[in-house]
Amino acid sequence: MSRHFTGGRLVVASHNQGKVREIRELLASFKADVISAGELNLPEPEETESTFIGNAKLKALAAAKASGLPALSDDSGLAVSALDGAPGIYSARWAGPSKDFTAAMLRVEKEMAGTADRSAKFVCALALCWPDSHCEVFEGEVHGTLSFPPRGTKGFGYDPIFVPVDLETTFAEMEPAAKHAMSHRARAFAQLVAACFI
Repeated sequence: MSRHFTGGRLVVASHNQGKVREIRELLASFKADVISAGELNLPEPEETESTFIGNAKLKALAAAKASGLPALSDDSGLAVSALDGAPGIYSARWAGPSKDFTAAMLRVEKEMAGTADRSAKFVCALALCWPDSHCEVFEGEVHGTLSFPPRGTKGFGYDPIFVPVDLETTFAEMEPAAKHAMSHRARAFAQLVAACFI
């Protein structure tokens, strides 16, 4: 039996404002007073796990224990078939300390040079943890292909190069509501909401 979030303050264990904004929008209809780890000046723990779920739990537990509040963490990234799943859990690190995703997308394109396989997927792992160390975890995926050069300005991260299956627009060219209806994060959130918020 899953533990339910009963309302009140919820820490989003992230300093990434794009990610915090998406999570806040996805939780808008629930009794969650969303605040980010960045707003609380919580330190960012080093991501030392080898899976998206492992890193999501690590971040959510750190934020829950530091704040004394329930915490939700998202660990997500781009997994490129031709690169054996890279950048994967290192997706943010490919953007460097300055979070330069233009450089990260150029690196993906360069490393894929000469490869016909353009298939990729976005993966999102969510962990909702409480200060007593109880955690609920969920994972969602969306499949697609990569397109270069990057297109669109509405998304963040690798969104400008990712085209979902059966579509021609990148995530960064979509209106937020359209992306939220089908993204890896939305799919993980649907599981989270069904288990912990309803």
